[in-house]
Amino acid sequence: MILVTGATGNVGRHVVNLLLQAGEQVRATSRNPERAGLPEGVEVIRADMSQPEDLQAALQGADRAFLLPVAGQVRGFLDVAAKAGLGHLVLLSALAVTMEHAGVLGSVNAEYEQAVTESGLPWTFLRPGAFMANDLRWAPGIKNGGVVRAPFGEAATAPIDERDIAAAATRALLDDGHAGKAYELTGPESLTTAERVRILGEVLGRDLRFEELSPEQAREQMIAQTPAVVVDSMLALFGSFVGKTAEVSPVVRELTGSAPHTYADWAARNATAFR
Repeated sequence: MILVTGATGNVGRHVVNLLLQAGEQVRATSRNPERAGLPEGVEVIRADMSQPEDLQAALQGADRAFLLPVAGQVRGFLDVAAKAGLGHLVLLSALAVTMEHAGVLGSVNAEYEQAVTESGLPWTFLRPGAFMANDLRWAPGIKNGGVVRAPFGEAATAPIDERDIAAAATRALLDDGHAGKAYELTGPESLTTAERVRILGEVLGRDLRFEELSPEQAREQMIAQTPAVVVDSMLALFGSFVGKTAEVSPVVRELTGSAPHTYADWAARNATAFR
């Protein structure tokens, strides 16, 4: 039995599907199982991951787990998992732990990794960079005027498709030899913010306009939904990417045997979200 937390999220849904395709027994946790929308064959249990009794029910009989960390809940999960004798934990961390200017984005994920290491459980860390799915936040502006407003138009990342993160997670869960390893995951190409807008426009068959926001303008918008300390870390990190070429990791291909999806692939798959 493999437990998948965060199973209704961008990555978790794909992990669930891939594990089912591999013939595995899958259990998923949800606060609202009736609205989870997961495939038939998944054992979906109602669980508040901050409650020890719910964690015990979720982990009973599970020998492996995919953990999407949530602030304030990681150590509790690990304590119960260790007592339950979990055989292998795959943690969704972040590439920010390796970056000099990541601030709280790096330190928080580093704390999660440290907690997992201290738990004594066999572990694998997945450290993806920027998610392609983050660009779904551009959908309202594209639908209403064909405009993308964002800071740092010349900041380069190698964004990764959530399907490729899930494929890497699945291999780490199913194949031997991944315990004690940390994998840095990226997409196949370095792209600036402005280049992603251009590609998205080409896929949609529209002339999209990019308008660069100043860091101050972006901060004002972002703090309405995100804590200021996180916003400041994000802006500092992405500001450090301006004028550079993002490093591209070969790990997705090495783990899965397939090339990671391009940004154009992702845009085509998600085109309806922008129309």
